[in-house]
This record gives sequence, C-alpha cells and structure tokens, in this order.
Amino acid sequence: MLIHPWDAASDAEWRAWLSTHDFGQLIAGGKDRDLPVVTPAHFAFDGADTIITHLARPNPIWPLLEEHPRALLTVVDDYTYIRADWNTAGDPAVGVPTSYYATVQLEGSVRLVDDPVAKAALLEKQLRHFETDGARARVSAGPESPDRRLLPGIRGIEFTITGVRAKFKFGGNKTDEDRSRIGARLAERDGRLDAEALAQLRRRA
Repeated sequence: MLIHPWDAASDAEWRAWLSTHDFGQLIAGGKDRDLPVVTPAHFAFDGADTIITHLARPNPIWPLLEEHPRALLTVVDDYTYIRADWNTAGDPAVGVPTSYYATVQLEGSVRLVDDPVAKAALLEKQLRHFETDGARARVSAGPESPDRRLLPGIRGIEFTITGVRAKFKFGGNKTDEDRSRIGARLAERDGRLDAEALAQLRRRA
C-alpha cells in the first residue's frame, strides 16, 4: 500500500481508530499456495498489541495458519468517492477524482487456541467487548455449561501485532481552501459514509 507522508497515521491515531472498528478481513497465505484465504471476522483489540477472534472449525483458513502462523488483518472504513469536479480549484471539466478512506493493515503472529478452558476465556473477552451489558451468561467450559458442547465447533485466534501500515487519506495534500470546498460538498451530498469522511477531513485539517 502506498502511503504518502501527508496520509500517514500516527501510532495514537490508528490505535484510537481501531478501538472503534472491530470488523475486518483476516488474510492467510500458508506455504506455496497460489492465493491466500480471506476471511471476514469480528474481533476485539486490546489497545496494545493483541487481537482476539474465533472462527468456525470448517473454515478453510486453518490449514494455512497451521502451515505458517502469520497473517494480515485489514480494516477499511470512512471511505467515500470524491468527484472530479470537487477535487480541483481549476476547471471542473478536467478535474481528477479520488477516494478518501481510513485503513489499518496489521501484520501478526498467530496462536491457535483449542484448549476448551482457554477458548472459553477468549470467547468471554470477545463477547464482553461487543456485549458490555453482560446479559449473556459467562462463557464456560465447565461440565454443566451449555457452552461445553458448542466449543468444539470453533477455534480461537490470538493475533499478536508485529507490524502496522496505517493510512488516513483525507486531502492531506490539499490547501485549506480545497478542503473547505470538498467538505461543503460532502455535507451537501450526505451519502453513505460521507459524514464519517467529512469528520476525518476536518479532524486531520
């Protein structure tokens, strides 16, 4: 991924953004394979260097992670299309369109979690990330728990971040006048994710 200096995200910036974006694509290549396996998944990020998730046991990603316990996790959001006539201070007929977006691409080492007790603990952490009200009973591998018969159907993943490429592309190379004009157009259009992109444009200005 190309990252110009004006689009690069700071460490604090991408961590704050990732803490509120918990759905992405886990990508595993294995060894000597033509194409990777790409698996969409919800996950929980601890704010430091660990991400946890789980997938169904029949998922085709497992042999690849067993061969080579490394993966990429990529998250993209706050994206929108910037029209050609918006993106120029000159003749709108010959403007150049662009895209605004935020993305974080994480490299990581993977530990597969199959022990029932450890798997239950991982699931409990992920569940509480999404269901903070605690309405669902604690996940347990205990002999009397209804979860016990369900746990064999999944495998857990502990993903330790070893590298990060983060890009926040929101007109960082434009003048204040350009950004003001584009922001006004986004607010006027008010399409899907335009408000999110506008918030990023203003924040990064």
